[in-house]
Amino acid sequence: MAPRIEVLNDGGFRSDGRRQYELREITIDLTQQGAADGAATITHGLTKVMVSVFGPREAKLRSQTIHDRANINVEVTIAAFSTGERRKRNRGDKRILELAATIKSTFEPVIQTSLYPRSQIDIFVQVLEQDGGLLQACINGATLALSNAGIPMLDFVCAVTGGVQLTSPMLDLTLLEENDMPHVTVAILPKTSKATLVTMETRLHVERFEEILRLAGEAGNILHRVFKGALRNRTTRLVASMDSGTRVAGEDDAMES
Repeated sequence: MAPRIEVLNDGGFRSDGRRQYELREITIDLTQQGAADGAATITHGLTKVMVSVFGPREAKLRSQTIHDRANINVEVTIAAFSTGERRKRNRGDKRILELAATIKSTFEPVIQTSLYPRSQIDIFVQVLEQDGGLLQACINGATLALSNAGIPMLDFVCAVTGGVQLTSPMLDLTLLEENDMPHVTVAILPKTSKATLVTMETRLHVERFEEILRLAGEAGNILHRVFKGALRNRTTRLVASMDSGTRVAGEDDAMES
């Protein structure tokens, strides 16, 4: 039997060398992708997600038209090479449908859909690499892509996963850590410190839950600063390219939290 990897050692370090509350390295790329109105590729450690946003635009189906607001459509695909699983997940897979529904319900209260009646906003999420924190990466990537597309929102949505190893709370979990402890994903609106999403698949003691919620709020503020910085850099380059009459080249905005 292979030896069990220690998630948190006596020195307070995790298996990847981070401290309990330390977030993984974040990279953000806001390069234009094809005909998308806004796009973002984000990595949290070894988890990588690419999000494309189209719209607001006319709904393709009459059944998807809402007379007083925009309809938000979310589709998720998971690349076969992104995981060690042997089975291939298609669009009808239960986990993918649940992921898409969760992303949609997270952004419906935040996007100002009433400004675009009888239209549709499409959010396409492609999972490229998975190592824990998948939902948080999808939500954070969608926040950046929507902002990049100029979709008006009440606030940024900043998500982070937290868990508890025995009595030790931890943030931004890897896949190894998620498989080893109860965990929860929280999406925070930094301006008001309100949560637009709290979801957990495992039981967590109420005292630990309150602590994770508080820590997630603090982490959300850190992510908010990182996201604003990436968008500001992108805008600055776009303005500079317009002034000089040249086309802005795509480049990564590598940021470390």
